[in-house]
Amino acid sequence: MTKFRLQTLLPCLGLVLAGLVVVSLGIGPVSITPGRVLKVLMGQDLAATPEATIVRDIRLPRVVLAVLVGGMLGLSGAVMQGFFQNPMADPYIIGVSSGAALGATVALSLSLDFWIWGISSVSVFAFAGALGATLLVAGISVRGGRLPVTVVLLSGVAVASLASALTPLVMLMAHADLQRIFYWLMGSLAARRWDHVQMVWPYALGGVIFLQFYARDLNLILQGEEQAQYLGVEVEKVKRILLLVSALMTAAAVAVSGVIGFVGLIVPHVMRLLVGPDHRRLFPASVLGGAILVVGADLLARQLLAPAELPIGVITSLLGCPFFLYLLRRSRESLAR
Repeated sequence: MTKFRLQTLLPCLGLVLAGLVVVSLGIGPVSITPGRVLKVLMGQDLAATPEATIVRDIRLPRVVLAVLVGGMLGLSGAVMQGFFQNPMADPYIIGVSSGAALGATVALSLSLDFWIWGISSVSVFAFAGALGATLLVAGISVRGGRLPVTVVLLSGVAVASLASALTPLVMLMAHADLQRIFYWLMGSLAARRWDHVQMVWPYALGGVIFLQFYARDLNLILQGEEQAQYLGVEVEKVKRILLLVSALMTAAAVAVSGVIGFVGLIVPHVMRLLVGPDHRRLFPASVLGGAILVVGADLLARQLLAPAELPIGVITSLLGCPFFLYLLRRSRESLAR
């Protein structure tokens, strides 16, 4: 890839994202022109008109949250695919989504759905479940101070299976509102507020900045752990950091949006084809690509069956399942050669 192409790709992705955000803010039961949307965003329309209120207080927090969630899932997917050296890995591979689903199900089943100090109890339970699953996987996987990738993968599958088995058990025992729980499990940004944005933006900003400092180390580890150690990389420390930070971002995303599948699978793979395997470029490209995918999926979810609304997870799954089968076929063909 030429240097010119690399320098222009990220700005182009940024422009696509900005355009998609403006379009998403203008489309809905009340249509608002792009010019009016831009005036509201730039602070030129401060009047308390219905259109300005709709953009600022209803649509903007939802779109901002879609950007944050998509960026976190895209970046986490890039980390996990590098960590496991597998293009079919995604942020949920170590049981984060299953743990979050169990935590949210417990909260909703026990009617613990309330806000305190601007924090949703359901989101807190989901985050705790996701983080608990991650720590359990890490604790099981440690072998003599090392974190073998294969053991992490197998432990993640086992913990995810356990959490997935406990989730319907909790639902049946509590006789809860199953429709509401299923809707959360399929992922949605409906009725999200600025409070939700406040809950996740520190994880998004901190994770994006922090992981960028470890992009070079991940590049070296992928060339061989022994060689990376000779070059001064603390391999086991870096692996733990990558796993923990990626899991924290994924947990924060799932806590406010539910389970939105395949974003972390599709985006890093496509971005790797565009920018190459260097994680110093792949990480920021995956952030922008994930944000574009989730904002676009949210727009489709609102419009396809309007005035009804589809869960975002349905849209991303319809896109992701064929993509996963394509990757599976490619991997089989490469093994057969």
